[in-house]
Amino acid sequence: MCADFDLTDAPTTVAPASLRGRLAALDSRVFDYAASARWPGAERVLPKLSRAANHGVLWFAVGGALALSGSPRARRAAVRGVASLAVASATINTLGKRSVRRPRPALDAVPIVRRLKRQPFTTSFPSGHAASAAAFATGVALESRGWGAAVAPVAFSVAASRVYTGAHFPGDVLAGAALGVGAAFAVRGLVPTRDQLPSPGRPLVDDVPALPGGEGLVMVVNTGAGTPEKVRSLRDALPLAEFVECEGEEIPEALEKAAPRARALGISGGDGSVNTAAQVALRHGLPLAVFPGGTLNHFAYDLGIEDTGDLVRAVEGGDAVAVDVGRFRSDDASGIFLNTFSLGVYPELVRERERWSARIGGRLADVVAALHVLRRDHPLEVELHGEKRPLWLLFAGNCTYRRMGLTAGRRADLADGLLDVRTVNGGRLPGVRLMAAALSGPLSRSPFHAATRLTRLRVSGVTPGTPLAYDGEVTECGRELTVDKQHEALRVYRPLTIL
Repeated sequence: MCADFDLTDAPTTVAPASLRGRLAALDSRVFDYAASARWPGAERVLPKLSRAANHGVLWFAVGGALALSGSPRARRAAVRGVASLAVASATINTLGKRSVRRPRPALDAVPIVRRLKRQPFTTSFPSGHAASAAAFATGVALESRGWGAAVAPVAFSVAASRVYTGAHFPGDVLAGAALGVGAAFAVRGLVPTRDQLPSPGRPLVDDVPALPGGEGLVMVVNTGAGTPEKVRSLRDALPLAEFVECEGEEIPEALEKAAPRARALGISGGDGSVNTAAQVALRHGLPLAVFPGGTLNHFAYDLGIEDTGDLVRAVEGGDAVAVDVGRFRSDDASGIFLNTFSLGVYPELVRERERWSARIGGRLADVVAALHVLRRDHPLEVELHGEKRPLWLLFAGNCTYRRMGLTAGRRADLADGLLDVRTVNGGRLPGVRLMAAALSGPLSRSPFHAATRLTRLRVSGVTPGTPLAYDGEVTECGRELTVDKQHEALRVYRPLTIL
């Protein structure tokens, strides 16, 4: 016997919605709310900003402006921002858009005035615009908090514009922004930011005076180098310091006259001016304050001094390090170098550049000088450690240089007691050989070039009158040459913290 069973009386159970479905529903509700809400003043700005960010054009323009600002920190921030954007964009286009094929939002609820003139046709998740904006802004901020704070509102507005114009759901924007931030940190993992690098210079010294307001500092300014605006900012930050302005051949005399009345000697200029000031500071036993005012400023930047704030913190806090000083001695010349010393094509390049720069300008003179030097038929003939060798270049760095692109790069330690010696062997194709040496690491060896670390270098058999370059200056070398180090000989102000 069977009993009747009424299905209408049976309890019903509804399967709980999946987490993905719940998030999608919430995302849609937030999108509808944003579409119906009034955004004061946004109609004129956000659609244009969204279009400007197409293909990263906005961020490349911002990066270009930062790079042209003249600030090394801004240039690094621009490069890091663009690199982070590139990683984020590549990830979005190869993985993000293909893994989740989410359709774009329906535009019914979005006022026509807000909509983009050309609607995107790719899938919606994640937002590439938001990823690029977050990646660029985060990359900039990791290198410079100040510039990051300036860029962040623009990046946020670009991300918000994607919801405002109906191009993306809010979840797409959040996912894209998270991916962009992750890309910036991934780039930092591969290429550390300045504050992650080892502190340049060691050891710290405690016998250097703190100079509040710059009192006791005599700063000699090379007016032929740098920008007056930077010097004015330093004057304002150190009102009690004495500033002496001069140029060219007046600089050595000005430094010598300043030394007896100074508690610390300062120099604003390029590497050649810094070299001259270091000689005077060594003779008088004074600490040196270096303010970058030239074209390259290798020594100042390796110390961690890039702008007014860096030097002011060091001088007022009495923060300083002891650094090595390179020395060279020959029959006809002797001197010191804080950065580099070289024989071969580089001194000739400098000399040729000086010959042509007055006629055709600096940049074109570089090209003409390089072409002239690389057309040479015969390398330099020297005897190195008892072995006669043909060389296109003999380079000695004051402390070990890290490899960075096509230049000698930067130094993490300015008191390692070593000479970073690199040679480019003679032979055919000097340009190829020099390029290979420039791209090599600090201890590399190949048929073209060799690199090693020494404490002393002896060179003989040099043709008298051969050009010799040190810290961007050129003189003539004698037949016998010795290069060595004064370990921790010079005390130099530098900030304890890198901002």
